[in-house]
Amino acid sequence: MCGIAGCLGAFNQAWLEQANCLQAHRGPDDHGAAWIPLASDRAVGLAHTRLAILDTSPLGHQPMPAVDGGVQLVFNGEIYNFRQLRSELEAQGIAFRGHSDSEVLLQLYLRDGIACLEQLNGIFALAIWDRRSQQLHVARDAFGVKPLVWAMLPAGFVFASEAKALLPLLPQPDPHESSDLDADALLRQLAYLWQPGADGLRPAIRTLEPGHRLCLTVDDLTLEAIPSPQPLRWSGPQPTGRGEDSRLVHNRRRAVSGTQALLQQAVSRQMVADVPVGAFLSGGLDSSAVVALARAENPQIHCFTIASQGPQDGFCEDLPYARQVARHLGVPLQEVRVEAGDLATQLRWMVHQLDAPLADPAPLQVFQIAQAARSAGIKVLLSGAGGDDLFTGYRRHLALQSEAWWAWWPLPLRQGLRRWSSSGDQRSALQRRLARLFAAADAQPDERLIRYFQWLAPGMLRPLLAEGLRHRLQDPRADRPLRQFLSQLPGSLTPLQRMLALEQRFFLADHNLLYTDKMSMAAGVEVRVPFLDPDLMAWSWQLPDRFKQRGRCGKWVLKQAMAPLLPHAVIHRPKTGFGAPLRRWLQHDLRDLLADELDHGRLRDGGLFDSAAVQALIEADRRGSVDASYPIFAVLCTSLWWRQQRQPADVASPP
Repeated sequence: MCGIAGCLGAFNQAWLEQANCLQAHRGPDDHGAAWIPLASDRAVGLAHTRLAILDTSPLGHQPMPAVDGGVQLVFNGEIYNFRQLRSELEAQGIAFRGHSDSEVLLQLYLRDGIACLEQLNGIFALAIWDRRSQQLHVARDAFGVKPLVWAMLPAGFVFASEAKALLPLLPQPDPHESSDLDADALLRQLAYLWQPGADGLRPAIRTLEPGHRLCLTVDDLTLEAIPSPQPLRWSGPQPTGRGEDSRLVHNRRRAVSGTQALLQQAVSRQMVADVPVGAFLSGGLDSSAVVALARAENPQIHCFTIASQGPQDGFCEDLPYARQVARHLGVPLQEVRVEAGDLATQLRWMVHQLDAPLADPAPLQVFQIAQAARSAGIKVLLSGAGGDDLFTGYRRHLALQSEAWWAWWPLPLRQGLRRWSSSGDQRSALQRRLARLFAAADAQPDERLIRYFQWLAPGMLRPLLAEGLRHRLQDPRADRPLRQFLSQLPGSLTPLQRMLALEQRFFLADHNLLYTDKMSMAAGVEVRVPFLDPDLMAWSWQLPDRFKQRGRCGKWVLKQAMAPLLPHAVIHRPKTGFGAPLRRWLQHDLRDLLADELDHGRLRDGGLFDSAAVQALIEADRRGSVDASYPIFAVLCTSLWWRQQRQPADVASPP
C-alpha cells in the first residue's frame, strides 16, 4: 500500500515532491519521483510513497521502470495472485530482479498492454507511462478499495491518491463566497452524509470510479474514459438479470458449503505478506468470520476491537461479542478505548485526513485501531467490510422485504403511512426506524430504494443551504448519480439485487472503503477486504434472494456457513454499526463544540448554510420532531472542511 501522484502537461517538477510530502503518511518506508520531459514545456511526472508489504527491500522502489526505461509504473495496492502470474511469466523466460507484486504487474503490462488489468485479483490504483505509445494509463480496482482522484487543469492532467495532494495546484477559494463549490454535491453530502459518484464538492477534483481507467495521449491531452457506470471487464461480476442458478436454487447445502469455501479461499489469498497480518474484530458476523478463517493460516492472529463508552444509539454493545469470539477462537484481542472527547479534539484532523466531510465518527475508530496495530508492529489488517453489501445485513434490506406487506396499497393510504410514521417522537429508536421505513412509502420503487440511503428528504435539506447555493441547484432531489446507475441496470433484477448493486457501487466504494483506506493509511497500515474477492463476489450474485434475506434473517447463507466455526450467540446477535453514540454525544459531550462551530457568525462567514435554518433543525432534533443528529453532524463537518479549503492552516495536528 502506498500513495501515488502524477501529472501530464506543463507543471513544475517541484510539485511531485510536494505531493509526496502531503501523502507521506501513506508510505513511511520509502519515496521516489520520476520526471520525463516531453515536447515543448510539457512533461510526465510520477511520484510514489511506499508502505512496504511485499519484498520490503529496495528492489520494490517506485516509480519502477522497465529495463529500457520505456515504461514506468507507480502502484498502490496488492495483487493477491501475483505469484501465479509471476510463475507464468517466468515460464516464458522473463527474469525478475526482486519479489514484489509491482514488478509482476510491470512485466505483465510489457507483455499484454493495458489488457493485463483483466488478469489481476487484487486492490489497486495505478499509473503507467508508456513512452512507446506516448500514453499515460491511470486505473482503479473493481470495487474502489484504493482511492484515486484526478483533475484536468489549464496546465494539463494531474492525479493522486488523496485530494490534499492536488490542492496546491488549484486556486484557493475566495474566503467571502462559495462560487468554487458544487451546490448539488453539497446537497448530496447532507442527504447521504457522504458523496456518491464521481463529482465532488470542489468541481475541479473528480473521483475515478471503481473499475475504470483513463488513457491520456501527449499530442492533445485528450481524455478517454470508460463511460460511467459501465466498467471494464476486470471490474468484476456485474448483475446480469439472467435469473438464479438452478443448481443453487434447489441445493441449500451447496450454497452454504460454497460460501464457506470461497470465503476461506479469499482469506487465504489475502494473508500473503512479508510483514505481520492482524485483523479487525468487532464481534459482528463479518469480522468474526474473517478471523475464524484467518486462524487456519495463523492460529495466533492479533485482533483489535473498540471499547466505547456505553451502548450505540439504538444498537447493542460490540465489546462483549468481540471478547466471546476471541475466547472461542483462542486469538489475542487488544481493546482500543474510545472516549467522547476524542471526537471533539480530533474532528478537524479527521475531516482534513478524509479530504471530505464524511459525517460519521467511525473513521476515527478505524484510525485508532490502525494506530494500535502499527504500535504492535502490524502493518496489515483484515476487515469484514463488504459482507453486508454482498449478503445483506443492513436494516434497509429488511425494510425492503417488508414492502411486500404495504407497497401495493393505494397511493392515499401510503401517503398516510408516511405522515403517520414521521409524526412520533424521533428520540425513540422505534419511532426513528418507523420514520425511516416509511419515509418514501408514497414514492416509485426506484425512488424508494434511493431514499433508504438518505437521512432526510432533500426538501428538508434545501432550506439549510445559503440562498445563493439554493439558486444554483440543478438536482433538487439529490439522487442523480444513483438514479442514473439504476436506469442502466437490467430490468430483470429483483428489488433486493438492485439495492445490493447500489450498496456495492456507492455506499461501499464512496463511504466505507473510502474512510477505511484514508484513516488506516494515516497510521501507515494497509486494510484488506476478503469479502470483495472476485470469485466470492461472483458467487454472491448467483445466490437467490432467499439465501440472503430470509424473512427477518439477513445473511442467511453466511450464517449457515459460519455455524460450525462461531458461537450461536455471535452469529445471531442483534445488528450493530461500527461507529459511536453520536446522538448522545451531540446532546451532551459535543454540545459546546456544536454551539461554537455552528454559531450565526461562523455560518454566515462560511457562505454555505442558512444560520436560522440550521438552528431550527437543531431545535427540532432536540424536541424529537425529527431525527437529524447525523445531518447536523454533516453540517458541522462540512463547515470545518470548507474553512480548511479556504484556510489550509486551520488543520489540527494528527492525534
